[in-house]
Amino acid sequence: MASKPLYRQVADTLRSEIAEGRFAPGAKLPSEREMIERFGAARGTVRAGLNVLITEGLISPGQGRGYQVQRHEVFTLDASSHENLLFSQREDGDSFSSEVKQAGRDPKQEFRVEVVEAPPEVSERLGIASGAPAVLRFCRRFVDDTPWSTQATHYPQWLVDSCPRLSSPGDIAEGTTRYLADQGVVQIGFHDEWSTRMPTPDEASQLQIGPGIPVLVWSRTGYTSEKPVRRTVTIFRGDLNRVTYDLGDLSAMQDEEGTVK
Repeated sequence: MASKPLYRQVADTLRSEIAEGRFAPGAKLPSEREMIERFGAARGTVRAGLNVLITEGLISPGQGRGYQVQRHEVFTLDASSHENLLFSQREDGDSFSSEVKQAGRDPKQEFRVEVVEAPPEVSERLGIASGAPAVLRFCRRFVDDTPWSTQATHYPQWLVDSCPRLSSPGDIAEGTTRYLADQGVVQIGFHDEWSTRMPTPDEASQLQIGPGIPVLVWSRTGYTSEKPVRRTVTIFRGDLNRVTYDLGDLSAMQDEEGTVK
């Protein structure tokens, strides 16, 4: 059997050393010159091996010269309780900040609100004419100053006319789900769709995503008893997020410390 190409051997060796902890998250790798000497390879061969690891999301080009191991401080989102329609807790409705704080981390959000023509996919989900006016509430969310996700929610103009705070430029402190419920627009169900793909250039810029890192796309349509009232698309960095769901009676489930949840 023919041996692997040298650039693959470079990638495999460095990947194993990262997995074994020889190079910790955030640590710089040896210089290209050092790796040329170590592997007895040409500069182009070493760079080809490094590019394999960049594509896999394991390393990134550092500031200036050099390469460093990617940090992967994963945040876990409990999607089954992210928007509690019963509002059983004070923070329910828009729970991003409370969930991040409960994890001992620091949340931050940037908002943008504008009137747009509803894209075809949004129009279809909301049952409005393609190109009809809609209010877009867009926010970029951070955990510990690192971009974690973006969220874009479209509301039909008829709903904004009766619930005008939806067009306010800043955050709605109690959350939009609770605000709408207080105005008599009670969402009683959600339809969710999940998918993965590579980011668009704009998404890569917004989330500071390096080569080889996919995004997780969560699309949610909220319904009252009569009609859909909003379409929300959340884009997560694939390397920094984990999503969990709880379904059914989990009284027998224990957490990592052995305590019944």
